[in-house]
Amino acid sequence: MYLHLGEKTVIRTESVIGIFDLDNTTVSKHTRSFLAEAEKSGRVVNVSYELPKSFIVCEENGEARVYISQLSGSTLLRRIKG
Repeated sequence: MYLHLGEKTVIRTESVIGIFDLDNTTVSKHTRSFLAEAEKSGRVVNVSYELPKSFIVCEENGEARVYISQLSGSTLLRRIKG
């Protein structure tokens, strides 16, 4: 099964490790550090030019990749379950 993250980006649901709300999770210094390291190593993909609301962590080819989406985490979860 596939999950549409916004714009023209679609990922396999089997690769999803977690879906996180940016407003709630970026309060933690550990989350900010994780996102900063992912950005430095080129593993962050921004799928929209709008205000980001969530980030999705996936494992692709044995490596973690982070997608930044304008869709809320609850919307993405509904898409997976729906």
